[in-house]
Amino acid sequence: MQLLKKDNWFLHSILNSYSQVFFSNKKSFAVMIMLITFVDFYTGIAGLFSVVVTITLANWVGLNKFKIQEGYYGFNSLLVGLGIGIYFQPGGLLFFIVLLAGVLTLLISVALEGVIGKYALPYLSIPFVLSLWALTLASREFSALGLNERGIYTLNDLYIIGGNLLVQMYEWWNNIALPFSIRAYFLSLGAIFFHYNVLVGIIIAIGVLIYSRIGFTLSLIGFYTAYFFYSIIGAQFSEVTYSYIGFNYILTAIAIGGYFIVPNFRSYLWSVLLIPLVAILTISLSTVLAPYHLLIYSLPFNIITLLFLYFLKFRLDKIDKLNTVVIQQNSPEKNLYFFVNFQERFGKDSPTPIYLPFYGEWVVTQGHNGKYTHKDNWKHAWDFEIKNEEGKLFQNSGDFTDDYYCYNKTIIAPADGIVENILDDIPDNIIGEKNLKDNWGNTVVIKHDDNLYTKLSHLKAGTIEVKEGDKIKRGDMLGKCGNSGNSPYPHLHFQVQNTPYIGSTTIDYPISNYFLKTSDDAELKTIAVPEKDNVVSNLKTNPALKKAFHFIPGEKLKFNVADDTEYDVEWEVKIDYYLNKYIQCENSKAFFKVDNAMLYFTHFEGNKKSLLYYFYLAAYKVCLDFNKDLTLQDSYPLNMIFSSKKLFFQDFIAPFYRYKKGKYSLTYISMNNHLFDSQIMLEAKTTATVFGKIKSEINFKINIDNSGLKEFNIKSKHKSVKACIKK
Repeated sequence: MQLLKKDNWFLHSILNSYSQVFFSNKKSFAVMIMLITFVDFYTGIAGLFSVVVTITLANWVGLNKFKIQEGYYGFNSLLVGLGIGIYFQPGGLLFFIVLLAGVLTLLISVALEGVIGKYALPYLSIPFVLSLWALTLASREFSALGLNERGIYTLNDLYIIGGNLLVQMYEWWNNIALPFSIRAYFLSLGAIFFHYNVLVGIIIAIGVLIYSRIGFTLSLIGFYTAYFFYSIIGAQFSEVTYSYIGFNYILTAIAIGGYFIVPNFRSYLWSVLLIPLVAILTISLSTVLAPYHLLIYSLPFNIITLLFLYFLKFRLDKIDKLNTVVIQQNSPEKNLYFFVNFQERFGKDSPTPIYLPFYGEWVVTQGHNGKYTHKDNWKHAWDFEIKNEEGKLFQNSGDFTDDYYCYNKTIIAPADGIVENILDDIPDNIIGEKNLKDNWGNTVVIKHDDNLYTKLSHLKAGTIEVKEGDKIKRGDMLGKCGNSGNSPYPHLHFQVQNTPYIGSTTIDYPISNYFLKTSDDAELKTIAVPEKDNVVSNLKTNPALKKAFHFIPGEKLKFNVADDTEYDVEWEVKIDYYLNKYIQCENSKAFFKVDNAMLYFTHFEGNKKSLLYYFYLAAYKVCLDFNKDLTLQDSYPLNMIFSSKKLFFQDFIAPFYRYKKGKYSLTYISMNNHLFDSQIMLEAKTTATVFGKIKSEINFKINIDNSGLKEFNIKSKHKSVKACIKK
């Protein structure tokens, strides 16, 4: 069994090395590309041998196994092997040179990963270009290495592979009457793998279309932008078709338009703007390299793409413009759907969550753009106090600080961070008076991230429990609410800012995961800005819900499942190399995070007919603080709800408009409390809509008791499943 797993890993590494040329890890696309390389049998063998050498060596020396399996090291060696195999005659010497080329390419890849990787930039196909240049120059002295003369025998090779039918298809497509530009487009696609014929280009185009509709669209945009640019400047596009370097425009458009940048109108626009620069580099570099009889290969694509990605790192305002892909899904569509969904769920302006800095219910007595203060550069702030059931802020006459319900209450850290600044020697004011000299009073400033700080002011003197430089966790005690500084009545001033100073201007930043008290009950706010008179509180944790959904790495869950048959299923909670937590069932994984009494499932991969997939849908978002009749709403990434076939047409226009939706809701139905027992019922629903019309629904029921998950039921039009936990 262990050998089988190793072989599967090795096979995945080989296949991904082929598909990564187009930034993909789709296995069917990889098989298609692999078969294409064998149009010239010995070229295909050389490419495959080079990949095997690289993967074996990378694994042997202990390089990152994830990167090996994803094909990040192998695809450059594939291209080098194909380049050598197409130019030289087969034989033992050729494959010895290919072996050396695989080693050289891997060394260059790792070196560039260390140099360019420091700036979080990819090395793309630079190792391929450098390695093939080195071998091309050196091979001029290899008198024993003959040049390839197999071109005249291509039809014989095809006959061996696919018989007379394949030969006829090859000849028919290569001789078909096509407009000049379309023919050049197909030839450019084929040239990526050193095959200069229309049929190969057509097959690759079909593969790109199946793999990614956005990628296919961008390939056309990139190529035809270059085609029209050549026409405008009066350059001969025939030179491009002669050397088949149009793939530089295709790869640049895909990389910028949808792979490294989340696809949208701006990414498409930038692709169009950058293609002329690629054309200029193509023309100029071809002139520079001509005396050395070197081809430019993919060098212009590499230079422009890396320059642009590096350029983006110096932006100060990244929101709503060009968003670089942080978690690579190896598909423009998946990158888009994941990014859009993440923004909808967690807010586009709050990558680091900030929570309320207190326990219990507090009221916002002054919000943003306040009546008395909170104006101009300090307008994005909140004042918090505590009211009793009658709506009063104080007891007795309110003449003393102790009369106020918020006075001397504990103030906690709103997120993990480092204490940056403290002021703790200003006495409380007499009620009604202000200390304008020490405006902010006793204050704690905390750094949570680069350019992200919170400031908590008007604290009680002598109560601050932390000191500058302390590392603190969310919920750690900071001090007590007081009445120091510009504060006529006890309250907490809270703001988010970009700089570490007391008195810094504020920024507009939302609060994560809190309850807003309404006339009927409470409403969960995942990402929101509390407004004046809002009564808000932090989430608490219900023990039964925590037991059910607080999954711990190493934990195993066993279910007895009954649908058409009866069988057992076992899940295991794991954590990966990047500290991401997930539940695994055979080859399926459901990734999740637990955040401030909230459980979120963030990603699923594997079998969409498995029990784990339906649990991912049902428990997509769970609040671990029970409130009867509370209903949570959320949305799924489209590719998690709709099959690739059903998204085919949506994908083409997805960067601009999405008419399909995947909606989630969870309702807290009941909780029966007994002295030693709790019974909780949750009902969830997954809804798929097209242009606002419901196309399908799946209903779930989750039963929980004091021991955790008890029962999980699935009900849809075509499916009815009952899964009971096995103790």
